[in-house]
Amino acid sequence: MKNKRGIQLLVILVFLVPLLVYAAINWYDREINKLPVLGPPSTSKGTTSKEHTISDFNLTNEDGQPISTSDWKNKIVIVDFFFSHCPSICPAMTNNLKKVARAFKNDDDILINSFTVDPIRDSAAQLKSFSRRMNIDNSNWHLITGEKKEIYRLARNSFFIVATDGDGGPGDFIHSEKLVLIDKQKRIRGYYEGTDEKEVQRLIHDIKKLKAEEQ
Repeated sequence: MKNKRGIQLLVILVFLVPLLVYAAINWYDREINKLPVLGPPSTSKGTTSKEHTISDFNLTNEDGQPISTSDWKNKIVIVDFFFSHCPSICPAMTNNLKKVARAFKNDDDILINSFTVDPIRDSAAQLKSFSRRMNIDNSNWHLITGEKKEIYRLARNSFFIVATDGDGGPGDFIHSEKLVLIDKQKRIRGYYEGTDEKEVQRLIHDIKKLKAEEQ
């Protein structure tokens, strides 16, 4: 009889302990191991805020419609910087971002914004053509163009995707593989290599973590 009870207890422990460990790891990952808030403190009118946030912008999407940070309200945003005639990393980044878009299909919390770094050639019409060629679903993914100086100011001083100096003039050019994860408070929560499959899977995991944090 004692042996039978011992076997029953052992069976319970064999199944129960892994479940408890799994639950503990999930709780730690969700509640303790939260994504960091990145970027230097923002300043406004001589005062320093506690956390950096993405500055406001007013640009144009692939449909020629105005787009700004007001469109980010209650959204988790993934950002990249690309150009439509790029022969190397940009198509790979776009295809990886399509995996992110599919992972959160029909999820109104998620928005992707791709800023062109060559707005002189990447008009709204050109971006629309690129979107069709790459089979991008524009319901939750905007390709953004506009004034070069404003886009480059955002890239350098708001998203911090490069450390180089520049003024967004004719000789200035930015090229980066970074994907940037932005929370609903417009704070940077992560950087990812957009051409690396493992990094893209990490981004998908972190988006889920951020969604749980902001519920």
